[in-house]
Order: sequence, then structure tokens, then C-alpha cells
Amino acid sequence: MAALKPPDFLLPQGWVSTTEHVLCGQCQRPIIRTRASMKNPKRGLPAKNARENWWKPDTGTPTDSNVSGFDDELAVLTPAQMGEADRAAEASGVDGFGLMEAAGGAVAVAVGARWPMRPVAVLCGPGKNGGDGFVAARHLAAAGWPVKLALLGSREKQTGEAAHAADLWTGGVAPFSPEILEGAGIVIDAIFGAGLSRPLDGEALALVETLKARQIPTCAVDIPSGVDGTSGMVLGAAAPADLTVTFFRKKPGHLLFPGRGRCGHIVVADIGTPAAVLKDIAPNTWENSPDLWLNDYPWPQPESYKYRRGEVLILGGETITGASRMTAQAASRAGAGMVTLAAPAKVWGIYATSLINAIVHSFDGLEDFEGLLADARRNVIAIGPGAGVGALTRQFVLAALATKRSVVLDADALTSFAEAPQDLFQAIVGPCVLTPHAGEFKRLFHFEGDKLQRTRNAARQSNAVVLLKGPDTVIADPNGRTIINSNAPAQLATGGSGDVLTGFVAALLAQGTRPFEAAAAAAWLHGAAATEYGLGLVAEDLPDVLPRVLQKLKLLSHGLSENPFP
Repeated sequence: MAALKPPDFLLPQGWVSTTEHVLCGQCQRPIIRTRASMKNPKRGLPAKNARENWWKPDTGTPTDSNVSGFDDELAVLTPAQMGEADRAAEASGVDGFGLMEAAGGAVAVAVGARWPMRPVAVLCGPGKNGGDGFVAARHLAAAGWPVKLALLGSREKQTGEAAHAADLWTGGVAPFSPEILEGAGIVIDAIFGAGLSRPLDGEALALVETLKARQIPTCAVDIPSGVDGTSGMVLGAAAPADLTVTFFRKKPGHLLFPGRGRCGHIVVADIGTPAAVLKDIAPNTWENSPDLWLNDYPWPQPESYKYRRGEVLILGGETITGASRMTAQAASRAGAGMVTLAAPAKVWGIYATSLINAIVHSFDGLEDFEGLLADARRNVIAIGPGAGVGALTRQFVLAALATKRSVVLDADALTSFAEAPQDLFQAIVGPCVLTPHAGEFKRLFHFEGDKLQRTRNAARQSNAVVLLKGPDTVIADPNGRTIINSNAPAQLATGGSGDVLTGFVAALLAQGTRPFEAAAAAAWLHGAAATEYGLGLVAEDLPDVLPRVLQKLKLLSHGLSENPFP
């Protein structure tokens, strides 16, 4: 086991820590004995990399176990998969208690990095999560922090590594009741981890409800107690954490609401689990990031010309004209070489006088629209924003799908099939991305379960990439791969932002990006543009701010800057 020494920033000013590496008298496994002592006056904070890396064990194990084509660092594991990872790590020779020691040490470090010294109340559950809490309490107490600890259940009922961690705790164990919170300046919530599958009740529920009401600064171990790590749903109650320290990889509950809203800032600690264990787990869910798709991003090339960068054909509506105009502007900004908008003859003048970057074609009915589809250079068709709900929109959609070219369907294009969704699914025989919000999704699909399950099932049923919009947008393909987008700021909740997203997706498809990656990149760019603009955002601002995001992304892709995105 690697040495884990609490850094001096866990101590009061003027103190330092020393450690000994000893064998446990009970099990002969390595543990750390830490002592704190006075030093000459002032100490400074360690360098940032010291705060982040001091507790990372050196396992000597290669970490290049990528089996998916995506970055393993961004893999998201269900609690069941995390259990597999732990068992595989132990089978490979990693000591199970060593993992717990490293996890608890990482929690102690994170607490010391975020808050100045103050009284800490550690709430421990009966399982491994509680064991992590005992380890964190031991490290903080050894560093001089005032620590009190409460255990749900009795020490006699603890088993395995959790029992061993409890045996190493030399402090008292208080009753598991709200009184433990009296005088606490920080709470470490180590009651239950991501594997919780039943609602909180009894003493746990009462204490979590009290913690929630008192709003004491809180660090959650793995995930706030009461949050289902698989779905992000709250089981009974969950007290919001200011900081969550999880281990090895994030879980879906860290990224899906409402759980994501309870986690606060999330730290993923490397506790020595070899990345090679992912080879057998074969994760199929990732957190969205440029690291997933930036290597294949379709940057303009010196020899390119407009048709090589693709042409997007957008269907305009007769009544709501602003929606498809924003889609057209977004497609232009996102790099489509040409954008053509099919405008109903009655309102052609509105489109023609307001769109500078798009060709506006007047059309009247299905036959005219099919004439526009006949030009094969129009390699992507986007239908939905402002199109109107009804039989005519259904005909336009079916005609577009019959070309077997890439099609993006949103809004009214989806709702128009609410009475006969199977007609839509059967017509999808080429590349297709569906971008419903929650209401549109329910009109087409009738699956139960968490958001990941529902989106994955929808993609399989429709044979399309499904981008289920929301603050925690999920993208799934028919093969079961899923990506969770986590960079969308609150200001994206404004009318028309989905119309812009449709344009981003269409432009990336037009430039040759595969549908799954196009949807993921578009969702991330959408969030990054909104963050770049800030408060006061309206949907039409998004295309105009996108170039600033792309310029930063281009520098990042060439390694010419550190990551400029929060």
C-alpha cells in the first residue's frame, strides 16, 4: 500500500504532521500512524498539485485499458460496476483495506483543502461507506481537528474492512441521533454510498432530515446519503452536500438530477484501483467532454470548399418563423458549408429578408419539398423547429427519411407522430438524431425506469441516436452507448435554445461527424456557449457566441493552452 500522509494544510497554523508505516497488530496489514506537533510559526498552503496528488498510491499498474474508443477517465460506472471494479482490483493483488484507507484519506484531504479547521461530526453507516468515514475521522483527529463520530447500528455488526477501520478508531462513538450535529462546523456524511437501493427510514432518515434543515457545511463520502447512485433519484431524503468525494469513477447519480443537485462540487479520488479493471467491465456510459470527440472534430481544412463542408436543408414553418431561422443561424455558425431554408410560399418574404447566411427557397407543398430533397448535395435535413404539428409535417419527415441521408428531428416533427410513433421508427433507415425534450419524449416512448434506461431503450426502439434534453441531457445510440452531458448552465432554460441545438447537430453531421459523436459534441458546445455568454442569455445569442468557444477549443486541440473551460 502506498504511503498516505495528511499534508500540513490539514493542521492548525504552526503545526506539522509526521507518519509511521506500521503493521496492524490484529491483521498484519499496513496502516499509517500519524502524529501532529508544533512547528515554528507560519506555514503556507502546499502547491495545488500537492493537495490533489499526495494520496494517490503508486500501484505500478498501466492505466491504458481503453476498450471503448472513448477516454476511460470519463467512464461512468453504476454502483454494480463499481463493485465489480473493487473485486477485480482485489483479485489483482490490491489490498481491500488499502483501498478503504486511501478513500478515507482522500476525504480528509478534501475537507482540509476546502474548509479551515473547525469541529467535525462524522456520520458513519454500517457498511464500507461508514468504514471510509472511520478512516477520515482518524486522519482528521490525528491532524488535530476536533472530531466526534456517530455510528448507525453497533460496532459488533460491522464486518470486513469496515470493522477493521472501526477498530483503528480510538475516539468515542456517539449515539446516532441529531444531537451529534450540535456544535459541528462540518459534517462528513458517510452513512450510505451510491449502492443504496431502498428509501431511508428510521434513525438515518431522522438524522438526514435534521442535517438538511440545519444546512451545516457537508462533505459526502461517495454520494450524499439517500441518493440512488444508479438513477440520481432521492430515496426518502438526501441532505445537499457542498462537496462530494467519490472514488475511481463517477456514478450516474452524480450527473443525473435530482442527485446531481445534491452533490455540490465533486472530487474523484484515485485510491489505487487499477484502470485495467475496466477492460472486463466494458463501461458503456461516459460523461460528456471534448476528450470524447475532439480528436475527430471537423475543423475547416485548407483544401475545403463549401460543399465539402456539407449542406443543411431546414424546413421552415408557416406560423412560427423564428424557430427555424435560429436553427439556420446555428448551423451556419457551427460550420455547415451551406444552409438552405425551405420557406412556405406565404411567408417567404419574412425568411428572405431576415436570413443573410442562408439560401431561402420558396416551396408550396410536398412535391416542391421533394424537389429540394432531390439535390444530393443537401446531405443533412433538419425538421421540427416551428414546423407545425400535423399530417403535412409527417409527410415532410417521411420524405426526408426516405433519402437515407442524415436527418435531425426535433419538436413538431416528433409530436406529429404522437399517434403513430411506430410509423416514424419504421421509416428510420439512415443516420438519424432525435432531440426531444421530456414532454416530446413521452409522446413517442413509453418506457419506465431512470433517464439512462429510458433514453437507451428509446434509441434501440427507434434505431436512431436519441438526445433527451434537459439540465442533464442524455445521448444514447441503438447499441446501448450513453453519454451524460453535465455542462449545461441554468440560463439555457429559455425558449428557442433547443432550436439552436438542432442546428448545431445538423452542422456537425453535414461535416461528416458520426451521429452519436455529433449529438454529444453539439450538446457540449451548446452548454459551453451558454456559459461563455452568461446571464441574460436568449437563444439567438448562442450562435453568435459559439465562435469564441470554438476558438478556445481549437487551441486546446493543438495543446496550445490549458483547458479554458470550467
